[in-house]
Amino acid sequence: MILVTGATGRFGSKAVEYLLKNGVHPSEISVLVRDAAKAGRLKEQDVQVREGDYADHTSMVKAFQDVERLLLVSSNDRGAMENRTQHHKNAIRAAVEAGVKHLVYTSFVRKPGFEGSPISSFQNSHVESEQYLKESGMEYTILQNGIYAEMIPVFIGDKVAESGTIMFPAGEGKASWVLLEELAEAAANVLTTDGHKGKTYTLTHTESVGFKTIAREISAVLGRNIHYKSPEMGEFKTMLENAGVPQLYIGMFAMWAEALAAHSLDKDDEALTMLLGRKPTSVCEFLKQIYS
Repeated sequence: MILVTGATGRFGSKAVEYLLKNGVHPSEISVLVRDAAKAGRLKEQDVQVREGDYADHTSMVKAFQDVERLLLVSSNDRGAMENRTQHHKNAIRAAVEAGVKHLVYTSFVRKPGFEGSPISSFQNSHVESEQYLKESGMEYTILQNGIYAEMIPVFIGDKVAESGTIMFPAGEGKASWVLLEELAEAAANVLTTDGHKGKTYTLTHTESVGFKTIAREISAVLGRNIHYKSPEMGEFKTMLENAGVPQLYIGMFAMWAEALAAHSLDKDDEALTMLLGRKPTSVCEFLKQIYS
């Protein structure tokens, strides 16, 4: 039995799809959801739907019964980072108590010296969770996922074609962007093949790309010049405020822009290529799909 947590979310639902594509019978797949009423599509796939919550240890112990391999998709709690860390620890403790044999955890990429990164609190939550998992005595695999390529259109907004300008304060920073779907596919491959116990994989692309290149690629797709400008952070925040963007999202955009500018996300690796059995989708290919 394989169980996927967070299965109504984008990552978890894609992981389930790839488990099925890999030939796992639906009767051998369980999913953990907070609300079974929202799991209609999963029920249609004939997988077992189990209710549980990262904040409720007892519910997870019950849900993890008879599970051999568990995909722990990291918490998306929007509160303090400590909440996410505790959620992960709760799930790991429940997995140990329920007798789960092998836990695969979706962590996040980091570089040496990450403690000074603008996203250090986010990364440290994963560091603490990884350490707790290693000390749990369970067999584990850690997937240090890179930043999603799907965030590029979010960061640059939906007016690029009209304005002809990308306004994002990432400076000369680059990232090793990867598709969420391909990360989920890699996770499913880990769950259905052997040789991954005790391994930590950095799942990023083999090349990092910055916003000058992104502007050039979008220009090629649209057939017009798109320019990249990295404004001062104050100017950027004022621009978003004037556009009516909520403060929560302004803070998020600023944090990731600062992380990119600080070269926190340009860690390239071959592991994703190995797990997929092919090169991951390039930023160029992704942008063609989005902007054509």
